[in-house]
Amino acid sequence: MVDYSPAFMTDMYEYTMLDAALQDGTADRKCVFEVFTRHLPEGRRYGVVAGTGRILDALERFHLDDEDLRFLSDRKIVSRKTIKWLESFHFDGSIKGYREGEMFFPNSPILQVEGTFGQCTLLETLILSVLNYDSAVASAASRMVSAAKDRPCMDMGARRTNEWSAVAASRAAVIGGFQGTANLLAAQLYGLKAIGTAAHCFTLVHDNEEEAFRSQVQALGKDTALLVDTYNIEEAVKTAVKVAGPDLGGVRIDSGDLASLAQRVRNQLDALGASKTRITVTNDLDEYAIAALQTAPVDSYGVGTQLVTGSGAPTCAMVYKLTERENSQGVMEPVAKKSKNKATVPGRKLAYRSYEYYLAETEHIISGSEEKLAAFQPDEDWKDLLVPYVDHGRIDSSRQGHQAIMEAHDYRAQALKELPITAQSLMRGEAVIPTETQVL
Repeated sequence: MVDYSPAFMTDMYEYTMLDAALQDGTADRKCVFEVFTRHLPEGRRYGVVAGTGRILDALERFHLDDEDLRFLSDRKIVSRKTIKWLESFHFDGSIKGYREGEMFFPNSPILQVEGTFGQCTLLETLILSVLNYDSAVASAASRMVSAAKDRPCMDMGARRTNEWSAVAASRAAVIGGFQGTANLLAAQLYGLKAIGTAAHCFTLVHDNEEEAFRSQVQALGKDTALLVDTYNIEEAVKTAVKVAGPDLGGVRIDSGDLASLAQRVRNQLDALGASKTRITVTNDLDEYAIAALQTAPVDSYGVGTQLVTGSGAPTCAMVYKLTERENSQGVMEPVAKKSKNKATVPGRKLAYRSYEYYLAETEHIISGSEEKLAAFQPDEDWKDLLVPYVDHGRIDSSRQGHQAIMEAHDYRAQALKELPITAQSLMRGEAVIPTETQVL
């Protein structure tokens, strides 16, 4: 990948604010920032948190080298005093939030960042760009996995988005319930299952379909999946079984009426003795198309465009707002915007979820000063939703890497089961549980 500093994956005004704050003395004021969304995408019942592990990866490299500092200086973006401050920059604040794979709703405090104003403001754009996109993909993936029931979904979206987004999408898709990815860089970086065999061009480059199938089976073995819709599907299935025998691993259908074709192909495979051969379908699938295939004899789904674009909601509209800050007397005090339709709730937050008969009932957001929150006693059945990610600059490495992704994958499935069953409905509706905010 391109060698770059995550500290430059930001908007210019983060640095100009830092520059002004260093000059007026407010850069060292302690602050608490919060990430939340005011609303879910229209009609969605829940969202899935993803991307926090990538933020932690970026934090490890969040510093500026001489070339970066020279750029800021030459462009006169910041003053010499700020350049000096940035030379030794290291985030030594604390971060806590919802774990990856957790469900979120309007006003859920998905992430809380505590540190000095100067440190926290530099993280804003990076945090939002990661959480907004990754959570959008994970949320769409979760809906697709629900529609697929117990049939695996695979990420095939790399060619439908930016090359870096493709890697992020693969990771987020697995958190959202997908089983693997066609993107090799994502598979390498995060230890994900890699999938893929051949495209139509492989068939077309050979003199005939049988030669293409023989070549693929010879190279990849009988357990491979042969693409059967380049010419005539019925003839291709006959040829596939002729070449690989009844132990053929799978066939893939990438066009046409997928439900009826899958049914005909299943019957044909069974008639040819290939009863264990799996059927994979692709072709611009989304959660609705997958749901329409529930009664079809399909064994797995390959999803591309709709996955990496959040199935119509490529962002979660998350924002990063200051909720508490140190005043000129050195006392921490809650702050809030009062803008029309953009008002915020002052103070740092606690977040819980209450249950009735083992099903989530309400999201409880408790806001107040650090002292009041420390004294707050939740009900016995309330689940604490916030986990620590960074403690005074020390990153919890258990939230990074392959194992963290797999744990988030499993956690999402369990968390979804704890929501009312209407969460899995594809019909438009409100958030599946209400959010209640209490200011102490």
